[in-house]
Amino acid sequence: MMVRCLVLRAIPVILLLSLAGCGVYTFNPKGESDLNTIAIQRFDNKTAEYGLADRLTDEMIDAFISDGTFKIIPVDGAEAVLVGVLTRYLRRPHTFDQNDEVQEYKVEMDFSVTLKNTKDDSDIWTERMNQYATFDVETETEEDAQRKVIAILVETIINRTTKSW
Repeated sequence: MMVRCLVLRAIPVILLLSLAGCGVYTFNPKGESDLNTIAIQRFDNKTAEYGLADRLTDEMIDAFISDGTFKIIPVDGAEAVLVGVLTRYLRRPHTFDQNDEVQEYKVEMDFSVTLKNTKDDSDIWTERMNQYATFDVETETEEDAQRKVIAILVETIINRTTKSW
Protein backbone atom coordinates (compact mmCIF):
# COMPACT_ATOMS: atom_id res chain seq x y z
CA MET A 1 0.00 0.00 0.00
CA MET A 2 2.77 2.42 0.94
CA VAL A 3 4.74 1.58 -2.20
CA ARG A 4 1.70 2.25 -4.35
CA CYS A 5 1.22 5.64 -2.69
CA LEU A 6 4.86 6.56 -3.33
CA VAL A 7 4.58 5.51 -6.96
CA LEU A 8 1.41 7.56 -7.45
CA ARG A 9 3.13 10.62 -5.95
CA ALA A 10 6.28 10.10 -8.00
CA ILE A 11 4.53 9.92 -11.39
CA PRO A 12 3.56 13.63 -11.55
CA VAL A 13 7.06 14.63 -10.42
CA ILE A 14 8.68 12.44 -13.07
CA LEU A 15 6.38 13.80 -15.77
CA LEU A 16 7.09 17.37 -14.74
CA LEU A 17 10.85 16.83 -14.78
CA SER A 18 10.80 15.08 -18.15
CA LEU A 19 8.73 17.85 -19.73
CA ALA A 20 10.99 20.57 -18.30
CA GLY A 21 13.76 19.52 -20.68
CA CYS A 22 11.57 19.70 -23.78
CA GLY A 23 11.37 22.78 -25.93
CA VAL A 24 12.90 24.58 -28.87
CA TYR A 25 16.68 24.47 -28.93
CA THR A 26 18.48 27.43 -30.42
CA PHE A 27 21.97 28.88 -30.45
CA ASN A 28 20.38 32.31 -30.12
CA PRO A 29 20.78 33.39 -26.48
CA LYS A 30 17.60 35.47 -26.71
CA GLY A 31 15.53 32.51 -27.88
CA GLU A 32 14.17 31.53 -31.24
CA SER A 33 14.61 34.14 -33.98
CA ASP A 34 11.53 35.57 -35.64
CA LEU A 35 13.48 36.06 -38.88
CA ASN A 36 13.10 33.46 -41.59
CA THR A 37 14.32 35.19 -44.74
CA ILE A 38 17.50 37.04 -45.66
CA ALA A 39 18.78 38.92 -48.68
CA ILE A 40 22.47 39.22 -49.38
CA GLN A 41 23.47 42.38 -51.19
CA ARG A 42 26.49 42.31 -53.46
CA PHE A 43 29.52 43.20 -51.37
CA ASP A 44 30.95 46.61 -52.18
CA ASN A 45 34.66 46.78 -52.96
CA LYS A 46 36.62 49.87 -51.93
CA THR A 47 39.93 48.32 -53.04
CA ALA A 48 41.69 47.93 -56.36
CA GLU A 49 41.35 44.13 -56.26
CA TYR A 50 38.98 43.27 -59.09
CA GLY A 51 36.44 40.48 -58.64
CA LEU A 52 36.90 39.80 -54.93
CA ALA A 53 33.58 41.28 -53.87
CA ASP A 54 31.67 39.20 -56.42
CA ARG A 55 33.43 35.99 -55.36
CA LEU A 56 32.77 36.82 -51.72
CA THR A 57 29.08 37.48 -52.37
CA ASP A 58 28.68 34.23 -54.31
CA GLU A 59 30.40 32.23 -51.54
CA MET A 60 28.22 33.93 -48.93
CA ILE A 61 25.01 33.06 -50.78
CA ASP A 62 26.12 29.44 -51.24
CA ALA A 63 27.00 29.16 -47.53
CA PHE A 64 23.62 30.52 -46.40
CA ILE A 65 21.84 28.12 -48.73
CA SER A 66 23.89 25.20 -47.35
CA ASP A 67 23.30 26.32 -43.75
CA GLY A 68 19.54 26.41 -44.29
CA THR A 69 18.73 28.65 -41.30
CA PHE A 70 17.30 31.37 -43.54
CA LYS A 71 15.61 31.30 -46.91
CA ILE A 72 17.56 33.47 -49.39
CA ILE A 73 15.24 35.87 -51.22
CA PRO A 74 15.46 39.27 -52.97
CA VAL A 75 15.83 42.41 -50.83
CA ASP A 76 12.28 43.68 -51.39
CA GLY A 77 10.73 40.70 -49.54
CA ALA A 78 13.43 39.80 -47.01
CA GLU A 79 13.14 40.27 -43.27
CA ALA A 80 16.89 40.87 -42.97
CA VAL A 81 19.57 42.12 -45.37
CA LEU A 82 23.27 41.37 -45.13
CA VAL A 83 25.38 44.31 -46.35
CA GLY A 84 29.17 44.11 -46.64
CA VAL A 85 32.07 46.23 -47.83
CA LEU A 86 35.63 45.13 -48.54
CA THR A 87 37.46 48.18 -47.16
CA ARG A 88 41.14 47.17 -47.35
CA TYR A 89 43.31 44.64 -49.15
CA LEU A 90 46.95 44.12 -48.35
CA ARG A 91 49.54 41.62 -49.54
CA ARG A 92 52.88 41.71 -47.79
CA PRO A 93 55.85 39.41 -47.13
CA HIS A 94 55.30 37.17 -44.15
CA THR A 95 58.30 34.83 -43.83
CA PHE A 96 61.78 34.85 -45.37
CA ASP A 97 64.46 32.23 -45.98
CA GLN A 98 68.12 32.55 -44.94
CA ASN A 99 68.86 34.58 -48.10
CA ASP A 100 66.15 37.11 -47.22
CA GLU A 101 63.90 35.92 -50.03
CA VAL A 102 60.18 35.76 -49.37
CA GLN A 103 58.89 32.26 -48.59
CA GLU A 104 55.33 33.23 -47.66
CA TYR A 105 53.09 36.20 -48.25
CA LYS A 106 50.23 37.29 -46.05
CA VAL A 107 46.96 38.43 -47.63
CA GLU A 108 44.91 40.57 -45.27
CA MET A 109 41.43 41.97 -45.84
CA ASP A 110 39.25 44.30 -43.79
CA PHE A 111 35.48 44.23 -44.03
CA SER A 112 32.56 46.17 -42.66
CA VAL A 113 29.50 43.94 -42.36
CA THR A 114 25.99 44.73 -41.16
CA LEU A 115 22.85 42.64 -40.80
CA LYS A 116 19.85 44.96 -41.10
CA ASN A 117 16.26 44.37 -40.05
CA THR A 118 14.15 45.50 -43.00
CA LYS A 119 11.01 46.02 -40.89
CA ASP A 120 12.41 49.03 -39.06
CA ASP A 121 15.75 49.56 -40.88
CA SER A 122 17.64 48.91 -37.64
CA ASP A 123 20.96 47.12 -37.38
CA ILE A 124 20.66 43.64 -35.91
CA TRP A 125 24.43 43.60 -35.74
CA THR A 126 27.31 45.45 -37.33
CA GLU A 127 30.97 44.57 -37.18
CA ARG A 128 34.34 45.42 -38.65
CA MET A 129 36.21 42.25 -39.46
CA ASN A 130 39.83 41.59 -40.31
CA GLN A 131 40.76 38.25 -41.86
CA TYR A 132 44.05 37.00 -43.25
CA ALA A 133 45.75 33.96 -44.71
CA THR A 134 49.23 33.14 -45.92
CA PHE A 135 50.45 31.46 -49.07
CA ASP A 136 53.72 29.70 -49.83
CA VAL A 137 55.34 31.15 -52.96
CA GLU A 138 56.54 27.70 -54.03
CA THR A 139 53.25 25.82 -53.83
CA GLU A 140 50.39 28.34 -53.73
CA THR A 141 49.16 31.52 -55.35
CA GLU A 142 47.76 34.77 -54.04
CA GLU A 143 44.36 33.59 -55.21
CA ASP A 144 44.68 30.55 -52.91
CA ALA A 145 45.14 32.90 -49.95
CA GLN A 146 42.19 35.00 -51.12
CA ARG A 147 40.02 31.87 -51.16
CA LYS A 148 41.17 31.04 -47.62
CA VAL A 149 40.30 34.54 -46.38
CA ILE A 150 36.89 34.41 -48.04
CA ALA A 151 36.18 31.00 -46.48
CA ILE A 152 37.11 32.29 -43.01
CA LEU A 153 34.99 35.41 -43.44
CA VAL A 154 31.99 33.45 -44.71
CA GLU A 155 32.15 31.08 -41.74
CA THR A 156 32.47 34.00 -39.32
CA ILE A 157 29.46 35.78 -40.82
CA ILE A 158 27.34 32.60 -40.89
CA ASN A 159 28.12 31.98 -37.22
CA ARG A 160 27.53 35.61 -36.28
CA THR A 161 24.23 35.70 -38.14
CA THR A 162 22.74 32.37 -37.15
CA LYS A 163 24.13 31.67 -33.70
CA SER A 164 24.98 34.78 -31.71
CA TRP A 165 22.20 37.32 -31.68
